[in-house]
Amino acid sequence: MPTSQDNSQGRHAAHFAQQGAQDASSGRARRAATPRTSTERTVPPASAERTVPPTPARAAGMAGTSQMSERTARATRRAAAAHQRRSQGAKKSSGANHAGPFMALLAVIAVLAMVGVGFLVVPNLFKRGETTKQEEYPAGEQVIVVIPDGSSGSQIAQLLIENHVISDEAAFYQETQKQNADAKMKSGTYQFITGATVSEVVRQLVEGPNAKEYQLKLAEGLTVAQVAAAVEDQLGISADEFLEQAKASNYAAEYPFLADSSDDSLEGFLYGKTYDLGGTDMTPDAVIRTLLNQYQTEISTLDFEAARDSIRETYNVDITDYGLIKLASVIEREATTDEDRPLIASVFYNRLSNGMYLQSDATMMYVTGGEVTADDLQTDSPYNTYLNPGLTPTPICSPSIESIQAALEPANTDYFYFFINENVHQFSETYEEHQQAINESINS
Repeated sequence: MPTSQDNSQGRHAAHFAQQGAQDASSGRARRAATPRTSTERTVPPASAERTVPPTPARAAGMAGTSQMSERTARATRRAAAAHQRRSQGAKKSSGANHAGPFMALLAVIAVLAMVGVGFLVVPNLFKRGETTKQEEYPAGEQVIVVIPDGSSGSQIAQLLIENHVISDEAAFYQETQKQNADAKMKSGTYQFITGATVSEVVRQLVEGPNAKEYQLKLAEGLTVAQVAAAVEDQLGISADEFLEQAKASNYAAEYPFLADSSDDSLEGFLYGKTYDLGGTDMTPDAVIRTLLNQYQTEISTLDFEAARDSIRETYNVDITDYGLIKLASVIEREATTDEDRPLIASVFYNRLSNGMYLQSDATMMYVTGGEVTADDLQTDSPYNTYLNPGLTPTPICSPSIESIQAALEPANTDYFYFFINENVHQFSETYEEHQQAINESINS
């Protein structure tokens, strides 16, 4: 699982050192190596003699003292040097007094800068913490979560965290490893109860979607009218609105397998399955597209062209793709086991090949909507395969993939009849054998 990683940069502090200005061993001032800047005022040394225009009296005095003793001269020089040292010391002391406030100001600025960094960094850390901290959520609340197709384990965990189902991605990951559920979790719409254990959550994800209000359960072998009734009952969509929308002309441009549909009918193509419609617009159009998409997915690996060639070669019957779905729908309504399907297909192909009527009660059940009586079999209807040769105008239901496969790959037999009920599955080559099977069933 991705984990987020924060990178921090090091901060460097500048250190300043001040060098002493006096030589401890000599006690004399050390001259600065750095020249004065142009903003400094040049002050003449204290020992420098100023030139003063001599007055007559001064001139006379100077003349009188021009022959000064050597001892006096030395004393004078010592006094001048001492004065110079005191003057320089005063200047240095003055410089130190100015540096003190300046260094104090630098210290204050440094402290304020550190405090500023603290205000910048600490709030950011709290903000990062807030992105992963989950708001307290009461236990026992119902939550609906939609897991999209193709979601990774990390994406599923984030959805569960956002919806307050779990609080710890690491614990979720550990539990998926424990249950070996990495590749078993299913997409769809789930109903979770907050406060459930991580183990329970992972187990539900493996079992699959459980949000009943977003599920549409369609049995295999339903007619369009029966699908409409189921949609109204389970999703609350009007059956009349559904039937009004369920026209092949509304979808043929997008679904090529509808190109040959008769009577503008979607019969045979609304695939029967349990659907999870979480995140889907609950409209007739959206539901119909979901069912058509599923049909397209189911048949995507079937080779209709190869099947037509094989049927032509084996049974000498030319049949279209639409014809294959028609026949598959009859197989769907007649068969009770998967083993029967290819055998029933072979019976119908043998009859078509020999110019015989299909004589299937199931095709008239499409008209009557229930059990078929002897009188019904005498009723004129294009779906009455006792009175009309060939296939029905449209499929009579939406066949399962097993029935479609049986229509494409029938068994190779010489059967022309079958008799199937709860206890008997009898296939016969002759009418006499067929009647015998019926009689034995009645007398048993």
